[in-house]
Amino acid sequence: MLTTASFGYAEYAAAGPVNFPFFHLGCLIVGGLIIISLKHKYSKIYLSEAVGSFALYTILVALFTSPVVDALKNLVG
Repeated sequence: MLTTASFGYAEYAAAGPVNFPFFHLGCLIVGGLIIISLKHKYSKIYLSEAVGSFALYTILVALFTSPVVDALKNLVG
């Protein structure tokens, strides 16, 4: 929950209220729910593994937001 909240705040600060990526935030919430359901279904998954996979998923989703893509375009071109 803290990772999703920090993602939402960072995107709001970077993109502003007009360009807020609601789709990406929805993907994070759905991905978190899937990881939680997998944790409940398979009891051998440790909590640290679930948290780590969600953190990596958050980074992956953040890479495809507008501010990051624009920064990469400016870096390359």
